[in-house]
Amino acid sequence: MFTGSTVAALLFAFSLLAFLYNNNWPRLGSGLVRSGRDEQREIKAPERSVNEAAARRNTAGSAVRSEKVGISGDRECTAAPEARFDCARDRTLTRGECEERGCCYGPLSGSAGPPWCFYPRSYPGYTMGPLSPTTRGQTATLTRKKPSYLPKDISSLRLEVIEETTGCLHLTLKDASSQRYEVHLPGGIPESSADNQSVFYAAEYQSDPFGFIVRRRSNGRVIMNTTVAPLLFADQYLQMSTSLASSLVSGLGEHYTSILLDLNWTSLTLWNRDMAPHADANLYGAHPFYIVQEEDGFAHGVFLLNSNAIEVMLQPTPALTWVSTGGILDLYVFLGPDPQSVIRQYLHIIGYPMMPPYWSLGFHLCRWGYTTSKTTRRVAQSMHDANFPLDVQWNDLDYANKRRVFTFDPWRFGDLPEIVDEFHQRGMKYILILDPGISSSSLPGTYPPFDDGLKRDVVSSANLGVVLYLQVWPGPTAFPDFTNPETRTWWEDCIRDFHSKVPVDGLWIDMNEPASFVQGSVEGCPDSDLENPPYTPRVVGGRLNSGTLCMSAQQKLSSHYNLHNLYGLTEAYATSEDSGRPFVLSRSSYPSIGRFSGVWTGDVRSDWEQLRFSIPAVLQFGLFGVPLVGADVCGFGGDTTEELCIRWMQLGAFYPFMRNHNDKPNAPQEPYVFGQKAQAAMRTALNLRYSLLPFLYTLFHHTHTSADTVARPLFIEFPTDPNCQSIDKQFLWGSLLLISPVLEEGAVELAAYLPRGTWYIFTRLVLFSFLQGQPFYSGGQYLLLPAPLDIINIHVREGHIIPQQEPALTTTASRRNPFFLTVALSAGGWARGDLFWDDGESLDTFETQNYCYLIFIAGQSQIVSELVKLNGDLDGLVLGGLQVFGVPSPPRFVLANGEKVGDFTYRTDTKVSLL
Repeated sequence: MFTGSTVAALLFAFSLLAFLYNNNWPRLGSGLVRSGRDEQREIKAPERSVNEAAARRNTAGSAVRSEKVGISGDRECTAAPEARFDCARDRTLTRGECEERGCCYGPLSGSAGPPWCFYPRSYPGYTMGPLSPTTRGQTATLTRKKPSYLPKDISSLRLEVIEETTGCLHLTLKDASSQRYEVHLPGGIPESSADNQSVFYAAEYQSDPFGFIVRRRSNGRVIMNTTVAPLLFADQYLQMSTSLASSLVSGLGEHYTSILLDLNWTSLTLWNRDMAPHADANLYGAHPFYIVQEEDGFAHGVFLLNSNAIEVMLQPTPALTWVSTGGILDLYVFLGPDPQSVIRQYLHIIGYPMMPPYWSLGFHLCRWGYTTSKTTRRVAQSMHDANFPLDVQWNDLDYANKRRVFTFDPWRFGDLPEIVDEFHQRGMKYILILDPGISSSSLPGTYPPFDDGLKRDVVSSANLGVVLYLQVWPGPTAFPDFTNPETRTWWEDCIRDFHSKVPVDGLWIDMNEPASFVQGSVEGCPDSDLENPPYTPRVVGGRLNSGTLCMSAQQKLSSHYNLHNLYGLTEAYATSEDSGRPFVLSRSSYPSIGRFSGVWTGDVRSDWEQLRFSIPAVLQFGLFGVPLVGADVCGFGGDTTEELCIRWMQLGAFYPFMRNHNDKPNAPQEPYVFGQKAQAAMRTALNLRYSLLPFLYTLFHHTHTSADTVARPLFIEFPTDPNCQSIDKQFLWGSLLLISPVLEEGAVELAAYLPRGTWYIFTRLVLFSFLQGQPFYSGGQYLLLPAPLDIINIHVREGHIIPQQEPALTTTASRRNPFFLTVALSAGGWARGDLFWDDGESLDTFETQNYCYLIFIAGQSQIVSELVKLNGDLDGLVLGGLQVFGVPSPPRFVLANGEKVGDFTYRTDTKVSLL
């Protein structure tokens, strides 16, 4: 080690000899179409193969009401079963009822799979008029001569086409004569900036019945083809189908799924619900965005900006069908061309993620059941006494007086302000839970949040203007309407007043789907079309108001029927309004919430299956623009085991957000309660995470400024490798750190895939272990790796430099420790890395140019740092050491800033040089 060299002045040279080593669509008709540039061509859709995964029953809600529109002949009903598009959404229609809709009826054996009632090849729909130029693009009118079978059919639509950017095409369909609810994301959407001559896409239109095709201009591949099934647009039922370019589809969260969705007649509902993760259920968030891996590394994505209840039907054609219960069809198509570019284009629309505080990347500890301030203090002290890093101590609702938010219990938590001050003096932070429901059971004048909220008219109301009451933890409650600007001001006032008493460092907003223990309200809900729509997607509970507000509840912008999925987003937006860099953690989510909040994956169970499925859950949130995400380490529901908790701590050390959280009745799962060997494995995992925080923080800088992903599926980084298309038991940090955790009980080895190239053993949870830096020269293959209980296999990719820092019990302390670098040389002897550094807490340091940014480059027998931006935040920090992987022969000497260094070693077995 050498301590006199600052990071900003790093220059390391040694004798290095560079070395090399070998290291189905059936055609559904044709028509005359018009592109955006008035070209005309005939639509011809390519054949597609059938996905062979196991079929599932595709059930749904109640069928829409029918009106007779005419019967098609037999020749129209010859579609192959996998190419059928459902005309009924379920199997309840008889042949007569199906044919009354003008659809085909063809029973099949078995109870699952293709629909029996399906659309014929030609089905009457909208007719498209000529395209006309607008200030932002083009527009056309669509008219329907005959009404569909839907109630309150809309006969005239307006199509708008906007070339937003070279890689983003924007199409909207809305009522031509009446205003309907449209989603407006906080902060708005950037104006279009496409150069018409360089766009990646070409759009074509079929005039009768209306449909459109989007092609990739470079190769002509069809990205979307909506002519495969009719467009339907009624007041409470909007439907659009499209072909898919491949069966490799990810997204459409939040659901308990693998990274690739099952296209075998499955159904996904997007309707935010307080529901512990399990299969075939709508969970806490709604993200109507999907990404498709094509061929040769190409990818595209589609985003439907619609906040109503949505059901997406997936079928092996491959194809999907959107069904929404309201709003408009507001589609963004992203052409990539590669997966990471698709995510950048999507985040350009919904907004780049916020930059988290540095301390929020440390370890967090919580439990529902820390019933007193004494218990809370003891837990935090026990963690540090056992030499476990802990940055943030949390309290669940135990702290609140009668479970009312913005209060603390005067008997059990009377000294809470003093405890928080103690935590701050020790370099720690403190967070507590903040539910949106405001208790209404207190005597008038005794609970200011409710009294003031009534005066300022900030809560959701019934149709007649009276307050709508629900039932949550404190009993009867009212729910704030965060779409009302006055509510946001009132909420900020409540937070500010509470903070003046208890100086919390962040807020955990739970129950914000919003969740209720009664259906609709304590008084029930009116009998209306909003409460009983003509079609209900397959939701937990069977009704849209199950476990939440009445759909007819009135908010400032619209009814809850339209706004339900936005509730968590609007609360996070209101909660994040702070003078400093805020920390907010939300359970409910919707596109753009990553700008204001992190997310956790809810009430996961303490079992091995949930451990395994936490990885695709975290990775999908990265695709959705929410990089600060994690699952409750060791599980929230049920008792963990020592082995499970060790493996979860090892995996959790590589969640972007790491918190151990436990439910009341369960066995304790704080790291210090386990045996000494288990504690040692957990401690090493935490120390490894803390050593990597400079690197992780730099990754967050890149996602904040450039929309890169932090925790990354392998297909994002290796889009041309077919083996990476479905991998979700491993993942990357950025482009260079490959994490291969153990996910099965009793396993002592695992098969891990290493993409083509050289990968070095980064660590086996022992810094500078004897195997550190051992190379694997992979041709793109699986390797069987040893994985005893104290090991997690981590590999670093050749050509990269990782900035690290000596760990400590808090980030306050670790940020003062020496840095060190891990250099993983390529076959040609090169490597590159970078470091973003600021004070870790101030708001908008990048935007105000108040930060440091260094680039590290290794090559030609030296490692140098390039100062791109420098302020005072690195003052006093030193480079304490480095390790270089892939040095082919022992160095003759080492220079640091031109001076010879004598204290270095070289290991001939792994070809690693250590200083």
